[in-house]
Amino acid sequence: MSELKIPVYVVDDDESVRDSLIFMLESYDFKILPFEDGQLFIDQVDLTKPGCVVLDSRMPNLRGQEVHALLNQRHSPLSVIFLTGHGDIPMAVDALKLGAVDFFQKPVIGEQLAVAIRKAIVRSLASFKQQDNQKVLTSLTKRERDILQLIVNGKRNQQIADELCVAVRTIEVHRSSLMKKFNAKTVADLVMTYAKTHI
Repeated sequence: MSELKIPVYVVDDDESVRDSLIFMLESYDFKILPFEDGQLFIDQVDLTKPGCVVLDSRMPNLRGQEVHALLNQRHSPLSVIFLTGHGDIPMAVDALKLGAVDFFQKPVIGEQLAVAIRKAIVRSLASFKQQDNQKVLTSLTKRERDILQLIVNGKRNQQIADELCVAVRTIEVHRSSLMKKFNAKTVADLVMTYAKTHI
């Protein structure tokens, strides 16, 4: 998934702020989707997909902190950056403790915000990938889990076949299937993905 295609949601009730952020961030080739209201954002966006949310603090209906809390409750892979005209150090510390990537006061320097957004997108993609791999891991049969565990333990096909009392060909088929499911090109990729997912 290309970073440039990952959406950056600008959630701010001030139209002039939204317009200036859209103009500024589109110059960095980000795909910008604006929202004037935190509740509209929550209702209309697929919160299970990767992305970055540039979030105001003071808004009607849902404050920025409430939007952030809802994303955390739903285990959304979306990364959050706060951009507010009403921030202070305790608010920034709380936001960062709850997983925000960064916290800026308005007005913000474009390059600094762009750097933070790129970092947020990388983090969001990693979170999305981990959740995806977790779903794959949960969906495996007991036999697939047993074989995966033995692969992770460094066992070769013949050793796994002997241990499970099946044909080597059966192990080869399962190994190939596991590689596809986890989108792993090598056994090292598979082992690394399992290690990250199994934390």
